Amino acid sequence: MRADARHAYHPLWVTARPAGKPDVMPVYRVLVERRFYALWCELPTRVGVEAATQFWDHVAMTPGSVPVINGSCILRGAAGRPQGDGWSRTIHYEVSSMARINYQYNNAFRAAPGGDPHPVVAILTINYASH
Repeated sequence: MRADARHAYHPLWVTARPAGKPDVMPVYRVLVERRFYALWCELPTRVGVEAATQFWDHVAMTPGSVPVINGSCILRGAAGRPQGDGWSRTIHYEVSSMARINYQYNNAFRAAPGGDPHPVVAILTINYASH
């Protein structure tokens, strides 16, 4: 490991599936912005394990498609802009009437220059306030 890699700042942390290991290997690695990691850990308690798992399964397998159960939309304006090259626009997913998650996905994310590309979903914000 390079000396600078040990001390590198990592804003996206890996998440676990709320209901445990999935039956099928996920296509996308699901990451959460570090400031929202504690809120991510609260998700099953706030909305239930089933709803939290439905969200995780959706973004881990088909983040760019319309969800089968809950609603989603692409944000407009500055809030919807991709965070960089290869990233999607921001998708606003309604987990429940009291929980919303904004995320973007990248089909070939590289954690470091020259690294291997991996499909990832980045959870950017989690909001538990009602509309």
